[in-house]
Amino acid sequence: MTTRDTAWPAGTPCWVDNMSTNVDAANAFYTDLFGWDIQVGPEETGGYGVATKDGKNVAGTMGAPELPHPPVWTTYLATEDTAKTCEAITAAGGTVLQPAMDVMDLGVMAVAMDPTGATFGVWQSKAHTGFQLANEPGGVIWNEQLSRDADAAKAFYAEVFGYTYGSMGDDESYSMIEVDGNTVGGIGAMPEGIPADVPPHWRAYFSVEDADAAAEKAAALGGKVLSAPQDMPYGRHADIADPNGAMLAILQNPVAPAE
Repeated sequence: MTTRDTAWPAGTPCWVDNMSTNVDAANAFYTDLFGWDIQVGPEETGGYGVATKDGKNVAGTMGAPELPHPPVWTTYLATEDTAKTCEAITAAGGTVLQPAMDVMDLGVMAVAMDPTGATFGVWQSKAHTGFQLANEPGGVIWNEQLSRDADAAKAFYAEVFGYTYGSMGDDESYSMIEVDGNTVGGIGAMPEGIPADVPPHWRAYFSVEDADAAAEKAAALGGKVLSAPQDMPYGRHADIADPNGAMLAILQNPVAPAE
């Protein structure tokens, strides 16, 4: 379990939120699936909902009458200065889609696209520091960027956020993101078999106690299981979509061997 009430180090995935045209359906789905309590903010927040688990912030949800893209989960990367990060994004070949914008007293946000086409958010925290709970069932446990040009992605994020990279065994197509010597996520090549119309993206993994049960429940709640639960070195994993079509992953940590 990871708990935190202060700003995350620059470059660290620090928040995720779900945007859809049917936020009520999204809120109902995730409340049932992850056991969240979602408190919807006042009118000045645009109805932004903050999901908590055990009283700690884990994710956000918001609705939009019209979207120029399918419903989506967005990963936000921490920064100490959103305006300067936007300048660095442009200089490194990325595109700033939403320039630095104050969000009341909560923080300063921006939305950008890297040179491979993956969209991400930038967050300079003030009153809202991002995840207060992570790596625990119902919270985010991993974030990764997947594209068809992993080398270009790695070069971009290294220039903008100072990322360094570690290897993941013999898999040369995937690298661990390191910030100040700590592993905070991954960057990799889009797996073979992914349809050509699936764009590069940042994917959020949510921790669950039982991947098979969670996938079954997601389907019963109106979502879809995009890839059935399967074992991988870091736990049992499945890809799902919520009833609005936003994609995410669930991950059950492996059970530690008995001593």
